[in-house]
Amino acid sequence: MPLSIFTHEDCLKHEMGPYHPESPARLESVLLALKNAEWSDQLQWHSSPKATKEQLERVHSKKYIDSIFSLAPSQGYVQLDPDTMMNANTLPAALHAAGAVVAAVDEVLSGRIMRAFCAVRPPGHHAEPDFAMGFCFFNNIAIGVQHALSVYHLQRIAIVDFDVHHGNGTESMFLKEPKVCFWSSFQHPFYPGTNLTGKPSHIHLCPLSAGTNSHQFRQKVDIQLIPILEEFKPECIFVSAGFDAHFNDPLANVKLTSQDYGYIMKRVCDIANKCSKGRVISTLEGGYHLAALSESVILHAQSMLNSR
Repeated sequence: MPLSIFTHEDCLKHEMGPYHPESPARLESVLLALKNAEWSDQLQWHSSPKATKEQLERVHSKKYIDSIFSLAPSQGYVQLDPDTMMNANTLPAALHAAGAVVAAVDEVLSGRIMRAFCAVRPPGHHAEPDFAMGFCFFNNIAIGVQHALSVYHLQRIAIVDFDVHHGNGTESMFLKEPKVCFWSSFQHPFYPGTNLTGKPSHIHLCPLSAGTNSHQFRQKVDIQLIPILEEFKPECIFVSAGFDAHFNDPLANVKLTSQDYGYIMKRVCDIANKCSKGRVISTLEGGYHLAALSESVILHAQSMLNSR
């Protein structure tokens, strides 16, 4: 099977000012890299639909969703938190970003495809049930996971989040849902100021010190993540794919290489082949150095293609 790419042109129109790191150029670089890859003929492109309010309400409060719709400006910007703002194109972009993961779930769980990468923005894993934060408006991956739980009645779903910032919103949404095994690696102490204690047994945190290198990260993957997944035996694996732990990334201090993103994805896909009928759904989160981001995405996607 080819690797399916879910994206939408509206995701390129959301912007938060000329100097904001979460810029349209991020997605432009990713799409260009995928289209120019030597194996681009093995990619199957899908235009993502908008998520519906019903799908959003599975993880976000109706009051919050209504506020996002009502605040959406026709021009200029609306500030939601110190680093998160809306322009006239933000709402459609956010709806298509969430809708991409929902559509990927439908395609994967119907058996029409096996692997999907959602090349979308804005990112989602910081978005909480009741508020936006950290460049995120709707929690794309959580919306997709809850769709899989509610519509397809899966009993065991794993989320692997290797963004350099903890996926606090995703954790909040599944804190009381043992059907969802959540593993998150992230620089600590760092934004968003995660409390490491008092977590239920299905929530697994992997804090990384500033300066963590490839060898140390791969050890965490092999010694912590893989045994957790092997024991949990997920029916489908979702990935919050943030590439901002790269040594070139300007927003953090972890020292991973592009090859590390290929490595972790190969290990995840090997587990998916054993436990999950090969089913993996990945969605773009962070990554703010354009060359590092595009190279890392290529190795990430290549692992999804080759580990089948």
